Amino acid sequence: MTEYIPPALDWVRRQVDLYEGSDGAEGTTLLDTGMPCIIVTHVGNKTGATRKIPLMRVKVEEGYVLIGSMGGQPKNPVWVYNLRANPDVQIRDQTVVTEMRVREVTDEQERERMWAASTEAYPPYDDYQAKTTRKIPVFIAEPV
Repeated sequence: MTEYIPPALDWVRRQVDLYEGSDGAEGTTLLDTGMPCIIVTHVGNKTGATRKIPLMRVKVEEGYVLIGSMGGQPKNPVWVYNLRANPDVQIRDQTVVTEMRVREVTDEQERERMWAASTEAYPPYDDYQAKTTRKIPVFIAEPV
């Protein structure tokens, strides 16, 4: 196991700590919004360290859609570059932890389907895309 570097943002770190510290019994909704979230454990592309990030829970078939929205900010979240460099991840969905591999969705038809599933689970994604000129990255995590 590599060194774990906790998230820099306080609220993100607290979310991860609560979720992981309770083995998925608590902290399973993001920011007390009532919207379900998952924890994605991945490897930093520059540090090689273990990183963890809570993301909206968008379940599709056997996997999960991961949206690099960062609230519609002009830059991608750092985890996007981590997943591009190191696609093997672990996803915690409440008490279930699964080894998965991510891939960025580049096919436009598949991307539209994954985006639609994501906005159904979390409608603000459309607002986030409208706020930025970048094309928000879409990944799918599938069982290994």
